[in-house]
Formats: sequence, C-alpha cells, structure tokens
Amino acid sequence: MRIAYMGTPDFAIPALGALIDAGHDIVCVYSQPPRPAGRGHKERPTPVHVFADSKGIPVRTPTNLKDLAAHQAFAELSLDAAVVAAYGLLLPMAILHTPRLGCLNIHASLLPRWRGAAPIQRAIEAGDLETGVTIMQMDEGLDTGAILTAETVPITSEATAADLHDALATLGAAMIVPALSGLDAGTLHAHPQPNDGATYAKKIAKTDGRLDWRKPAPALDRAIRAFTPWPGAWFILDGTRIKVQQAIPLDDIGGAPGETLDDELTIACGDGALRLLRVQREGRKAATAEIFLRGRSIPKGTIMS
Repeated sequence: MRIAYMGTPDFAIPALGALIDAGHDIVCVYSQPPRPAGRGHKERPTPVHVFADSKGIPVRTPTNLKDLAAHQAFAELSLDAAVVAAYGLLLPMAILHTPRLGCLNIHASLLPRWRGAAPIQRAIEAGDLETGVTIMQMDEGLDTGAILTAETVPITSEATAADLHDALATLGAAMIVPALSGLDAGTLHAHPQPNDGATYAKKIAKTDGRLDWRKPAPALDRAIRAFTPWPGAWFILDGTRIKVQQAIPLDDIGGAPGETLDDELTIACGDGALRLLRVQREGRKAATAEIFLRGRSIPKGTIMS
C-alpha cells in the first residue's frame, strides 16, 4: 500500500520500521519541525525525521496542517492509508478523509482510558495494573476514534516509563501491519469507542516531578517510576536539586514527612517511607545511594524539601 507515516519521537520509529520491512511504499513521512537543542541550541531534526532520512524517505515538517496548500499536498500523495504515532499535530477533516482507508493511530493505552499526550506516565502514576496499545481509526476528537484492535501489557511494580515506552513501541510495531492488512481485506472492522471510563492523560510538565513528601510512599514510588527518565522525580537538599531514579516504599516507621530516618537515605512520607536506591545530584552522574552518601553525609533527622 501507499502510506504516509506521521510521527515524531523514538516511540514512533519501530512501527515505521515494521511498515518498511513489510514491503509497504512509505511515500512520505511527516514529523515535527527541527527545534533548537543541546548546549549550542542548534536545530535538531526529530528521531523519526533522522530515521526516515536514513531510509531515503522524503520528510515534510509543517508547523500545522490547517491551510489549503497542506491539504492539497497531502491529497496529491494518492494514499491508501496514513499511519500516525505520537505525531503531535491535530489532523483536520480534510486530512483524515483523504487516504482510501483513512488515518490509523497507534496509541499507547487501552482506550478510552488515558486519551491524550502522556498515557504511559499517567498509567504508572495512577497505579494501573495494565496498559497496552490501541490501533484506532482517527476522527477529529482527541483519541476518540473507533477501535480496530487493542492488546494488553501488564505494569509491574518495578516498571518505569522508559521500560513501558519500549515495550509499547515494540507492541505497536507488531500490531500495525496486520491491522492494515485486515482493514484492507475487510476482515477487521472498527467498533465505536465508549466514553464510559474515559480519562485524560495531560501533558507532563517539569514541575510534575517534584516529590511531595506529604503523599503516601507508594504514590511517590509510582511518581518516580512514571517520571523516569523525564522530567525526573526530584527534591531539594540544601538548595540543590536531587533526582531520584529508583526507590522502594517501606511501611510506616515514624518521622515527619521529608525527614531522614537513618543514615541510608530512608525518608518519611505522609504514610510510610521511601528508601532511595539511586539518585543524581544536579550536574553530576547518577549513583547508588551508598556511593552518593560517601561524598555527602546526610544524618538522621535531616529535612528534605
């Protein structure tokens, strides 16, 4: 089939690779425009853009798809389908209805739960026991389109957003090729997405990562795993930001929220305590708590903020 692929971050690369390997004609890739990054603030193309370049696929980077010229350029591709994965731009009706089979979205949740920008992080943060990938036929709503197929992945008590990201990206790549084939053959049919149980996964802000020691230890453990690697879960010690990459929740052993309970980085929470296992001081490399404490003694009774 003639396909346009629309994606931006690393999450979208495995599915693009699977479509190429399956022999589909990827006539064009759409991705977010290059943006300044790094210390030199040089413009850097997106991961999908770089991958498409390596495969010799033409890449388009419009800032939006609202104008008539963008619609015409898309229509001239004469597509059988468009596949979308974490693209980051809303698609107007003129785009959605142009391909013969419409536009298919690879979404990293079990819709209707966690529509929106950050389904992986919000699922971990909320304590969900499972998530998955949904392939849907896109409409004008925010992840409200009819569902073609969905598969489930468990969320373990150790899973970080990075772990789940990779698992779901791989699953989405495995699902999209048979979904396209089934839709084209008429053996796979979309069913309307229910609104019951719908939740919204709002975009992650840097401030989301600040640990509030008044919360229960299990909630803070989930936040650490949800916001690893970005934006990172953190607290302030003597004016310095300390990121927490790994911790384990413990039963209530006394102490005021934010107070260290021993000399091993066990910190009291609103309910229970967290023992920090891996941390990173601002401007330094990540280290185990043991190595961190060799260079910075934090005695019992120290208050974290």
